[in-house]
Amino acid sequence: MFGAGGGTSSYRETEEANIILLWGSNAREAHPIYFHHVLRGIRNGARLVVVDPRRTVSAQWADAWLGLDVGSDVALANAMGREILAAGLENREFIGHATAKFDAYRDAVQKYTLEYAERETGVPASAIRDVAHAYAKAEKAQLCWTLGITEHHNALDNVFALINLALLTGHVGRWGSGVCPLRGQNNVQGGGDMGALPNKLPAGHDVENPASREQWERLWGAPIPHKRGWHLSRMFEEMEHGNLSALYVVGENPAQSEADQTRAMNLLEGLEHLVVQDMFLTRTGELAHVVFPAAASWCEDEGTVTSSERRVQRVRKALEPPGQARTDLEILVEIGRRFGVDLGSPVAERLWDEMRSLSPWHGGMSYRRLEAENGLQWPCPDESHPGSPFLHGRLWADPVGGPLAIFVPTEHEPPVERLTEDFPIRLTTGRRLDSFNTGVQTGGYSSPLRRGETLDIAREDGERLGIADGEVVRAVSRRGAVDVPVRYDETLRPGLAFMTLHFQDEVATNLLTIDATDPKSGTAEFKAAAIRIEKVAAPALVAR
Repeated sequence: MFGAGGGTSSYRETEEANIILLWGSNAREAHPIYFHHVLRGIRNGARLVVVDPRRTVSAQWADAWLGLDVGSDVALANAMGREILAAGLENREFIGHATAKFDAYRDAVQKYTLEYAERETGVPASAIRDVAHAYAKAEKAQLCWTLGITEHHNALDNVFALINLALLTGHVGRWGSGVCPLRGQNNVQGGGDMGALPNKLPAGHDVENPASREQWERLWGAPIPHKRGWHLSRMFEEMEHGNLSALYVVGENPAQSEADQTRAMNLLEGLEHLVVQDMFLTRTGELAHVVFPAAASWCEDEGTVTSSERRVQRVRKALEPPGQARTDLEILVEIGRRFGVDLGSPVAERLWDEMRSLSPWHGGMSYRRLEAENGLQWPCPDESHPGSPFLHGRLWADPVGGPLAIFVPTEHEPPVERLTEDFPIRLTTGRRLDSFNTGVQTGGYSSPLRRGETLDIAREDGERLGIADGEVVRAVSRRGAVDVPVRYDETLRPGLAFMTLHFQDEVATNLLTIDATDPKSGTAEFKAAAIRIEKVAAPALVAR
């Protein structure tokens, strides 16, 4: 919609906003550094609104919590858009000057009345109206989201629905107002910026654009495939169809991080050749034919990382890698040599300079400047450029510099897996403050905050099912079952359950999740499975 895959705002803008919308984001636990900026904003008078099925610890800081039903985000966003239009609060000047396809959006949201949205989302119509008006009237507004928006079968439509609201109100392209997708893991932004996406080359260049390909082909002295590659979900589909027989996994643990873990394990075990490169021997590594022990990139290697505000910062080597571990770059260069290809010396700065020679985003980001200025925000096209605190200021220029921002109409689609009499509980998943992803990097360390995996449910559900707090039960989905202790959670409404993915070796939560996938982004619907909860029979007493 904007033409660049990065958050439009700086974190500091959050401190100066009048209203902050955290949508599908428990930033207090999942993005605690960013949440410090949110707290400063609250202290400076900002109104915090949290949109989340759970009343998370982030929501407990909020002025308003919109506790929508899982998977009803598009219905809520479209209803907010319709209400803004009905009240005449849209930014007509910005819409007419900087956007396209507004009429299609306006027509599409007409059926999303407040009454319809209340039925579909469970959020009172009055609360939807209040937040819509507050967002539209604010001078400065930040709209942030994370995996609560993107881990759905209609992930991209969810994102489009939120960006439509920013376009409708003109809350983008100026200091204080913008949209901020908080990335799910460290340096996800940097990985995408470097071309670790199936359709991209570094700096957002499209692999299917001949002009873009030609530049990199000249630099690398090798042809580049003309078609986009496969995302991770597509790779598993192709394994299933017999079209993918070898896999090289770098710093990932798909055996435990993929939805529908039984299917994922079966497909990985069926590969003819599996190579894993990681700093830990993960469950995926245990399945591999070859394992390359890698250095810890945050302390045993040189390089850069990029945050969700597009800030590129240096990573500096503090320790030598242990034993036979090598840096990722050393491993890749040596593999190239074994294949008869000279990839040059494994020096991070050399590769960085090579990349930025063709990147209008990074051209001015020498290691020297990154060190001296404690990081820079792209785009930073040359050495005299100060970096860009926010994006798309061009939309306010006259004439607009570049293409218009496009409204993308979206329609509400409920979760793929419906609740039934056999599977009446909605399971959603997320993260806790003290742990990371599948627990590979955090499970080996103790924390006073950490507790084991639990099935968090509302007290009302526990009492209705005759299940006590702390009792071990069996959670069953259409794909598998796990035994797990129950934990009463006052932040949950009846009918909603919550688990994490942090303790896969003890409780394999992804045996329950569904691999229904967004066809556009390849993201699985981790946030919406249907389960039932069964009592576990007590073990029989053995006579002595």
